[in-house]
Amino acid sequence: MAEAECRQRWSHTSSILAMLANAHRDPKKSRPFKPADFNPYQRTNEGPNAQVAKVGVQVLKQLFVDVQPRR
Repeated sequence: MAEAECRQRWSHTSSILAMLANAHRDPKKSRPFKPADFNPYQRTNEGPNAQVAKVGVQVLKQLFVDVQPRR
Protein backbone atom coordinates (compact mmCIF):
# COMPACT_ATOMS: atom_id res chain seq x y z
CA MET A 1 0.00 0.00 0.00
CA ALA A 2 2.81 2.40 0.87
CA GLU A 3 4.61 1.59 -2.37
CA ALA A 4 1.47 2.34 -4.39
CA GLU A 5 1.20 5.74 -2.76
CA CYS A 6 4.87 6.40 -3.42
CA ARG A 7 4.45 5.43 -7.08
CA GLN A 8 1.42 7.72 -7.37
CA ARG A 9 3.35 10.62 -5.86
CA TRP A 10 6.28 10.05 -8.21
CA SER A 11 3.87 9.95 -11.15
CA HIS A 12 2.56 13.37 -10.16
CA THR A 13 6.01 14.79 -9.43
CA SER A 14 7.52 13.48 -12.67
CA SER A 15 4.71 15.11 -14.68
CA ILE A 16 5.50 18.46 -13.10
CA LEU A 17 9.25 17.99 -13.64
CA ALA A 18 8.70 17.14 -17.31
CA MET A 19 6.54 20.23 -17.77
CA LEU A 20 9.20 22.46 -16.16
CA ALA A 21 12.01 20.89 -18.18
CA ASN A 22 10.08 21.30 -21.42
CA ALA A 23 9.32 24.93 -20.61
CA HIS A 24 13.05 25.67 -20.23
CA ARG A 25 14.58 23.52 -22.96
CA ASP A 26 15.83 24.65 -26.34
CA PRO A 27 13.56 22.92 -28.90
CA LYS A 28 16.30 23.00 -31.51
CA LYS A 29 18.84 21.19 -29.35
CA SER A 30 16.90 18.55 -27.44
CA ARG A 31 13.88 16.32 -27.63
CA PRO A 32 10.80 16.89 -25.49
CA PHE A 33 10.98 15.31 -22.06
CA LYS A 34 8.43 12.75 -20.93
CA PRO A 35 7.34 12.16 -17.34
CA ALA A 36 8.97 8.71 -17.56
CA ASP A 37 12.35 10.46 -17.91
CA PHE A 38 12.02 11.67 -14.30
CA ASN A 39 10.15 8.78 -12.70
CA PRO A 40 12.44 6.27 -10.96
CA TYR A 41 9.68 3.64 -10.94
CA GLN A 42 9.26 3.59 -14.74
CA ARG A 43 11.78 1.82 -16.90
CA THR A 44 12.29 2.98 -20.47
CA ASN A 45 14.42 1.68 -23.33
CA GLU A 46 15.85 5.05 -24.15
CA GLY A 47 18.20 7.39 -22.37
CA PRO A 48 21.76 7.12 -21.11
CA ASN A 49 21.06 4.06 -18.93
CA ALA A 50 19.26 2.08 -21.62
CA GLN A 51 21.98 -0.49 -22.17
CA VAL A 52 24.27 -1.74 -19.47
CA ALA A 53 27.57 -3.16 -20.63
CA LYS A 54 28.18 -6.67 -19.33
CA VAL A 55 31.79 -7.73 -18.93
CA GLY A 56 33.57 -10.62 -17.34
CA VAL A 57 35.46 -10.65 -14.08
CA GLN A 58 38.81 -10.57 -15.93
CA VAL A 59 38.05 -7.16 -17.44
CA LEU A 60 37.05 -5.77 -14.06
CA LYS A 61 40.19 -7.24 -12.50
CA GLN A 62 42.34 -5.55 -15.15
CA LEU A 63 40.64 -2.22 -14.53
CA PHE A 64 40.63 -2.17 -10.75
CA VAL A 65 43.16 -4.67 -9.42
CA ASP A 66 45.99 -4.84 -11.94
CA VAL A 67 46.30 -1.06 -12.28
CA GLN A 68 49.80 0.26 -11.74
CA PRO A 69 49.89 3.19 -9.29
CA ARG A 70 50.73 6.58 -10.81
CA ARG A 71 54.13 7.97 -9.91
